[in-house]
Amino acid sequence: MSEECIFCRIVAGELPADIVYKDEDFLAFRDIMPKAPTHVLIIPKAHTASVGELTDGQQELAGRLIILAKNLAKKEGIAGKGYRLVINCGPEGGQVVPHLHLHLLGGRQMDARLG
Repeated sequence: MSEECIFCRIVAGELPADIVYKDEDFLAFRDIMPKAPTHVLIIPKAHTASVGELTDGQQELAGRLIILAKNLAKKEGIAGKGYRLVINCGPEGGQVVPHLHLHLLGGRQMDARLG
């Protein structure tokens, strides 16, 4: 845990969040500034600053993150029509919080343009 990290503080229960899923390794909660009707952030509980810091030994974690997003899309009722998964990496990649997180977005037509 990083004491300065807002997501680590949510994991520790120090800050409130609208939690939609939690298990031993992951936490998912609604984004406080949603970009779509459904906007869920999925994070590993263990602090890793970004996807750029993942190691080869964390392949299972990365795979589980994506499978969890797929399962949450179904639970949220957006799997049938489609959804978007986004992982930003670093400041120029649009990453605001330095804790690995995946955005699950859906509930509306997504713009096909990226960037």
